[in-house]
Amino acid sequence: MEMRFLGDTGVRVSVLCLGTMTFGKNQWDFGDLKLPAVKEMVHACLDAGINFIDTADVYSLGESEDLLGQAILGIRKDLIIATKVRMRMSDKPNEIGLSRHHILNSCDASLKRLRTDYIDLYQVHIWDPVTPLEETLRALEDLVRWGKVRYIGVSNYAAWQVMKALWVSDKNGWVRFQSLQALYNLAFRDIEVELVPLCQDQHLGILPWSPLAFGLLTGKYRRGEPLPQGTRMQGPLKDFLPTDWERLFKIVDVLREIASGHGVPVAAVALAWLIHKPAVTSVIIGARTMEQLRENLKAAEVKLSAEEMKRLDEVSAVPTPYPQWMIATVGQDR
Repeated sequence: MEMRFLGDTGVRVSVLCLGTMTFGKNQWDFGDLKLPAVKEMVHACLDAGINFIDTADVYSLGESEDLLGQAILGIRKDLIIATKVRMRMSDKPNEIGLSRHHILNSCDASLKRLRTDYIDLYQVHIWDPVTPLEETLRALEDLVRWGKVRYIGVSNYAAWQVMKALWVSDKNGWVRFQSLQALYNLAFRDIEVELVPLCQDQHLGILPWSPLAFGLLTGKYRRGEPLPQGTRMQGPLKDFLPTDWERLFKIVDVLREIASGHGVPVAAVALAWLIHKPAVTSVIIGARTMEQLRENLKAAEVKLSAEEMKRLDEVSAVPTPYPQWMIATVGQDR
């Protein structure tokens, strides 16, 4: 398994990261894995060379972290564990957001559930529009200084929000974000407009979530056929991703051809495309079953040619917005 540096740190993480949204009775009906299945998945990933696992306090309202904590007993030191804070954890008024109060309480709760005394990568889950950014970043700075957190990251921020946060951190001499966890896959390439260039310029590692677009890029969805039952497209978040179905089918057609040539599942090629992107550090893969996990793990072995990458880039391309198209044309005169 290839290892890459996490952002501007000296820590190396595997190019595939185990996502844990399927651990426990997830509130979005993504999975309901119990401890034996969780342990099996964690150890299968370790055997495959994965050293990076991502979770969040909100996943199954703490149950995902709790199950993961039980599964990594005795092997914690060999792993890089990432979790997140920000989402509502109860109906109590202060169990949400990025206030100092909520961050410090949430970190302690995550440490307890994970059965560890430190979190390798603590990520803010999404922008908090009411808490001052300085309050959030100072709380994260303190967690690092106290040894409870080693690095910090950000998820689901706009480019201006990431850059503003980095500026505040630099201005005050505080720790800065080392990673961006964002929606990124062949069907949804929006982050390439602003966030990818920003991360490359500021040396943030990109951690794509939903790299298979809720299963849309697995090949199970076909033209003219009903949506498969029991999939995420039939669940509570079926309308979460705005899908251009014809464009999707064209992407999957190319994925299927390339997958056939490599002798791997369609999903493995979709994941491999992300691994081959220069700004990507680690691709977060989740699974409901061991079969799905084994198929996804094959992505680490797929070496796509320049021609195959070009085909996938072209079939999934979307119009470049202004001012990016002008910068790419008129602005290249130096």
